[in-house]
Amino acid sequence: MTPRTAQTSAPVIEPLAERWSPRAFDTDHTFPEGALRGIMEAARWAPSANNTQPWRFIIARRGGESFAKVEDTLMGFNRTWAGAAAALIVNIAETTDAEGKDRPWAEYDLGQAVAHLSVQAHAEGFYTHQMGGFDREAIRTAFELDERLVPVSITAIGAIGDAEQLSETLRERETAPRTRLPLEDIVLVRD
Repeated sequence: MTPRTAQTSAPVIEPLAERWSPRAFDTDHTFPEGALRGIMEAARWAPSANNTQPWRFIIARRGGESFAKVEDTLMGFNRTWAGAAAALIVNIAETTDAEGKDRPWAEYDLGQAVAHLSVQAHAEGFYTHQMGGFDREAIRTAFELDERLVPVSITAIGAIGDAEQLSETLRERETAPRTRLPLEDIVLVRD
């Protein structure tokens, strides 16, 4: 697949400009045990409120029992393409501490950790695609998560595949030009 570098209005570092979220993953690519360590290390070093590090992850490599459990929770279009990824990572926010005290920024902090994970993955030559379309209660049940652990998103990760393997609708999305709102539309106040 040809590179899909973002046309930015100001310079950004290469891994950010080149990062995008494909749905076509190489079904022959696998992650051997330990291969995701650097990617998860990047997530570990993300900033968090009071250094609470309220993120937890389930790493499910294709072919394993955990992968099948995660794949079974996917909804909509996600069911048609995400199973081709080499791994599915469930991103979980620890919304209260062990004593029951709320962690109101846990989901924000988890988002930072997943962003770090995504940029590191791209720097290592892999692609990620974030998903919200999954059954959170099914994840909770499948992995026996207690109430303070909230599944927020799932990250598909692997080597890029061929867009031709996708349905026509998804292939069109895969090859469509990348777009974002103009910077002036997202900055509400600028002094």
